[in-house]
Amino acid sequence: MNQAYKILVVDDEKDLCEILQFNLSSEGFDIEVAYSGEEALGKSIEQFDLLLLDVMMGGMSGFKLADKIRKELGLSVPIIFLTARETENDMLTGFNVGGDDYLSKPFSIKELVARIKAVLRRGKNLEMKPKVITIDTMELDLNRKSLTIDNENILLTRKEFEILNMLISSKGKYLSRQEILDRIWSDDVIVTERNVDVNIARLRKKIGEYGSCIKGRSGYGYCFEN
Repeated sequence: MNQAYKILVVDDEKDLCEILQFNLSSEGFDIEVAYSGEEALGKSIEQFDLLLLDVMMGGMSGFKLADKIRKELGLSVPIIFLTARETENDMLTGFNVGGDDYLSKPFSIKELVARIKAVLRRGKNLEMKPKVITIDTMELDLNRKSLTIDNENILLTRKEFEILNMLISSKGKYLSRQEILDRIWSDDVIVTERNVDVNIARLRKKIGEYGSCIKGRSGYGYCFEN
């Protein structure tokens, strides 16, 4: 059953990588290894069913790698963080950048396998559910990354799509420009709050009558109310 699942282990500890590769392969998983975040990004991340990322690596950290995978590559592949540190802030950071689970070193292989299977099961269950947000005649398809209004396809840029999804998913809560920047734009790109205003202005125009649902409030930011 596990044969179909392909896992990428990203850790700069070669001994640990060898141990994980041997033991997880014995459990029937197909394992590949990368010894840095940079090496991992050289692989086709979309081919993997799950990623095991070490948090503290030389060069790019596991958190930074996960952030790039989520924001720049736009991939939802499940991620389990492995770390020698166990603090509440680290755990929150891991979940905020898109992690699905967080396991502290040292850990037993049995526990790791159990966590992997649990995350894969959750992912499979989520895939079975339609990821379409419907508001009257507007449909936002999170799988296809598409928007239709009155059954007509509306072409959005990636940033416009992500902003619309973020606003709708926040259920009427005002999001500051900085919050939108932090979530939609990666840390290594120099942008200003003006970029948010420009993208929202374009978005409002493209979605026609629904543009008025995007409310702006000075000092608070933006929200979507219908």
